[in-house]
Amino acid sequence: MYIKTNTEETTSFNQLYKDYQTSFVNFAYTYVRDWNVAEDITAEAIIYYWENRNSLSGVANIPAYILTAIKHRSLNYLRHLQIHEECSEVIKKYHEWELNTRIASLEACEPYELLAKEVQELIQKTLDELPERTRKIFIMSRYENKSYKEIAALMNMTTKGVDFHISKALKLFQTNLKDYYPIFLLFFAKFH
Repeated sequence: MYIKTNTEETTSFNQLYKDYQTSFVNFAYTYVRDWNVAEDITAEAIIYYWENRNSLSGVANIPAYILTAIKHRSLNYLRHLQIHEECSEVIKKYHEWELNTRIASLEACEPYELLAKEVQELIQKTLDELPERTRKIFIMSRYENKSYKEIAALMNMTTKGVDFHISKALKLFQTNLKDYYPIFLLFFAKFH
């Protein structure tokens, strides 16, 4: 909106600004604690009054009116800061909770158990793939801790035959568990 001004009006505005600007800025600064914000609030309040002075003809004490406007603008600014701080605190608490949850989760995590479960599933799958006779021999050897000689007697075969079936099973395990082979050796390493 274009406002037509004359020299007298400009002089009056400048005088009003000059007379009260410093004390108004100091007042605003007392509450907002930021010189730039205090100066902006003061300038806005003085300009608002000046632009609306004709419709505010009933105002007897102009500095008191402007100071009241500065008070309300400062309150709005502080309330905005308060909301911002509250939201920041909520966000900070969420991030702390989330970080604490990740830390607790990682502390509770047992990689060996996770890996062991995965390896157990692969072992069971591999056992299921073995021919029945080879599987029985492998289970007797590795799960029941029977010697090759005991297995040979139970299966009515030679120890070389037992060795053949164990080797066959181990090759399949080595293929299926190539990424976990060192762990597999811990589970099933047995020397006859």
